[in-house]
Amino acid sequence: MTERTIFFDHIHLISADPRAAARWYAEKLGGTIASEVEVRGAPQVLLAFEGATIIIRGQRTGEEPTARQGLQWGIDHFGFCVRGDLDSYCNELKRKGVVFTIDPMNFGPNLRIAFLQAPDGVIIELLQREVHG
Repeated sequence: MTERTIFFDHIHLISADPRAAARWYAEKLGGTIASEVEVRGAPQVLLAFEGATIIIRGQRTGEEPTARQGLQWGIDHFGFCVRGDLDSYCNELKRKGVVFTIDPMNFGPNLRIAFLQAPDGVIIELLQREVHG
């Protein structure tokens, strides 16, 4: 029997304007646009973050994506850990025009969180874990 291990690889988003969405992630959150290609007739942009990749692709011929409307079954949000002070980072993002749905708040004895709106109805959680040791 062989040992099997899985690890996280990427998040894949569909966007009405993948290049504009990729610029938003790069300018607001500091991701790096690693590549832009066309895949099966749609533009696709890869963004690199420390330990994570976000792939944003456009509409393919014959597809009819719909806008996200509030809470739905399936993925609700994804999260990024923040090194350093979460509140300062959120204030910096607000100065860049980022809209928060939940401002920084304590969510347990060792966890502080905030939620922000990204393009195409995507919700991102920012979190800061306090490590005791």
